[in-house]
Amino acid sequence: MKLKDFWYPLPDELIAQHPLERRDQSRLLVLNRKDNSLDHRTFRDIREYLRKGDCLVINNTRVIPARLLGEKEGTGGKIEFVLLKRIKTDTWEVILKPGRRARIGSRFIFGDGRLKAEIINIVDEGNRIVKFFYEGVFEEVLDQVGIMPLPPYITEDLEDKERYQTVYSRVNGSAAAPTAGLHFTEELLDLLKAEGIDVAEVTLHVGLGTFRPVKVENILEHHMHKESYSLSEQACETINRARKTNNRVIAVGTTSVRVLETVADDQGLVRPGQGETDIFIYPGYRFKAIDGLITNFHLPESTLMMLVCAFAGRDFVMEAYKEAMERKYRFFSFGDAMFIY
Repeated sequence: MKLKDFWYPLPDELIAQHPLERRDQSRLLVLNRKDNSLDHRTFRDIREYLRKGDCLVINNTRVIPARLLGEKEGTGGKIEFVLLKRIKTDTWEVILKPGRRARIGSRFIFGDGRLKAEIINIVDEGNRIVKFFYEGVFEEVLDQVGIMPLPPYITEDLEDKERYQTVYSRVNGSAAAPTAGLHFTEELLDLLKAEGIDVAEVTLHVGLGTFRPVKVENILEHHMHKESYSLSEQACETINRARKTNNRVIAVGTTSVRVLETVADDQGLVRPGQGETDIFIYPGYRFKAIDGLITNFHLPESTLMMLVCAFAGRDFVMEAYKEAMERKYRFFSFGDAMFIY
């Protein structure tokens, strides 16, 4: 397939710049794959589409203040780091700019010296491996000197940084939020559990590659970014129970999909483990692990858009997006949601 097959014209005014006052008051566009019908609801109405025995799979990753603004030791030249992936306790892979200032051996200072870094290697796509130096606990120092990296299409300041976290986020490591989960409140989750819907947690740390545009016209030539994941034995038992009892496994977000489809066997059963995944899901892919998907509206020509088209069918998704734009739905991270089943 060609990249242009996943393009659509989105007016800037439909890009949500801030979250709604209540998480679960976002709009919900429901796509029924059996009859290609659309239904316009509110996210809180998701309860009406879920049934006892279903398993919701949520991603419990937490966004870290991964953006660091500092200067080069000795010259004072400005530098920006974004933490991508932890290699060891004090060693990270980072994106930085400007890159010309960051040769192996170069040292940088952040937060008036509370955090220092040395470049120890240069890897794929110009990313650097850096070793950090500090006193105390790294996460506490990062909280003091780091900045939460909001998506590039959000240009307004976010006053309450917790609104770019899910209510169930608890495992630090992401550079971006798994935004489908932003619509859930603790109250809504409790209601769903009380109605017999199981909830299983996976972890996939979202990297900035989620915003990386696909640059090749033939999408099969696209090089997918790697992201680290983990899946516990308890989560697997919950997910597999739904599969074995002919109930549905419903992924909350494309990140949960990527974990499940990475670890599932041909019968849709999943196994515990951890590792990295660079799975690329596009139309023609045969899904093994999921029966439904809760997701946001995605950027044109993005790998996330391709995944959704793979699950619901490209023509149906494009029709749904067209109607959503006509009805002034809010798009992207702080925007409205879709439920596809």
